[in-house]
Amino acid sequence: MSDAQMLNDEKKKPREIRERAEEFAIRAIRLYEHLETLKSGAAKIIANPFLRLATSIGANLQEAKFGESKADFVHKLSISQKRANETLTG
Repeated sequence: MSDAQMLNDEKKKPREIRERAEEFAIRAIRLYEHLETLKSGAAKIIANPFLRLATSIGANLQEAKFGESKADFVHKLSISQKRANETLTG
């Protein structure tokens, strides 16, 4: 297999969920900072809850990694999933 083929295969691999959550949190922080500069009251009201939800996804994934039991692990993953959904639906 050539180096180019190996590189293409690497690009096709799904990224780790924790990596994706971190990238999402960074984008959410940037959006939050932008929303805070706007004069719109609605933007400022939406900004804080959105930031909390967006950054809690990764935090709950990290907590799940150290779950005390399988049920605890699943519970914390489900919280992450709920927070991700809430960032979409408000």
